[in-house]
Order: sequence, then C-alpha cells, then structure tokens
Amino acid sequence: MSDFLIQSPEAGPAVHRPAIAVAVVMRRERIDNRWQPWRWVLADVVPHEDGFGDQPRLLLKNEHEERWLHPGFKVELFTDDAEGYYLNVTTQQPCFWVVWRMEEEAALADEPVAVPQVVTLSYHDAGRWLDAQETVEQLPVPPAVAQWLQAFVDAHYVLEAKRRQRPQSFKTLQDRFGNPARVSTDKTFGGSGHG
Repeated sequence: MSDFLIQSPEAGPAVHRPAIAVAVVMRRERIDNRWQPWRWVLADVVPHEDGFGDQPRLLLKNEHEERWLHPGFKVELFTDDAEGYYLNVTTQQPCFWVVWRMEEEAALADEPVAVPQVVTLSYHDAGRWLDAQETVEQLPVPPAVAQWLQAFVDAHYVLEAKRRQRPQSFKTLQDRFGNPARVSTDKTFGGSGHG
C-alpha cells in the first residue's frame, strides 16, 4: 500500500491546511458472548487510494469476521490546536483517533454497521468526543505521519512558560461571600464563649 499523501498548504487567497487523505477499516468480529455474539472494532487507518472510490464497501466476510472499508477522510492540522497535536506527538506512541457510530445503512448491510465519522490527530478533539460519550478508538500512526505531525508542532506550538505560583500563605483568607475572613486562636467551647 502506498504512503500517506501529505498535502502541504498552498499559496493563495483560500485557506489551505496541511492534510493527509486516509481510509478507515472497521472490523466486525465474533466474540464468545451469548447476549452479543458480534462486536465492532477499529481495524486500521490506511492511506487513501483513488481505487477505493468514495463509498463504503465490504472487503471480507466469513463466519468469524467482516471488514469494511470507509474511504475519503481528510485529517487536517489546525494551528489553533497545536497543543492538541503536541500532546499526541510527545506520547510514547502517537496515534490516530477515530470516532465511529452504529448506523442503519440499508444500502450497506441488513444489520447496523459501524461507520467512522471523523479521524483526527488532536488529543483535545479525542478528549471532547470521549466526554460527549462518543465511541472513540485509537491506532498508532506510522513513522512518516509522526514526523509530519512533529514538524507541524515544531512550527506552530509554543510551550507556555510556567508561572511561579504564589505561596498559599500569602493569599488573604476570604469567607464564602468573598469578604476578608478573621482567624482566631482563642478556643471556645459550646458556642457561647463560656468555658
């Protein structure tokens, strides 16, 4: 299979972002569970090829599994999400994140099919989708994609200098209404002040 086609920004009035074209392979696999005999998982993220066309298609079907190819995804890099890419590329294993949903695709199959929605390299995007209870899976990126992502991070991410935090002992104490609080070292018992 060919390498990922890396598209560089082009000069001109329109905004062009660095991007790669990918296709997603989803796998339906048999599991040993009487209540749910099948499950869907992310199988692969591969370079998009023109021969894939633009419609999902069944690649393999037997008694143990099905594999579906979903072509035509564009993984773009946005300068305002450079931190999200930095958090990905600085892990031990940078990865693609794929959001997918079960959909009733009558044209594809008699049963619901797992359909990818988005492919990203942003740690922040993946976190937002997980917070929204979406199904998000990840797969390692090949070295060429990791290098491309690292070059983008190097060009666009500026690590913020950590500010020295003021010691807590220098902060004024406040009550729950924001007024200065008074601290007494006198011990009182019973609430009436009489000991």
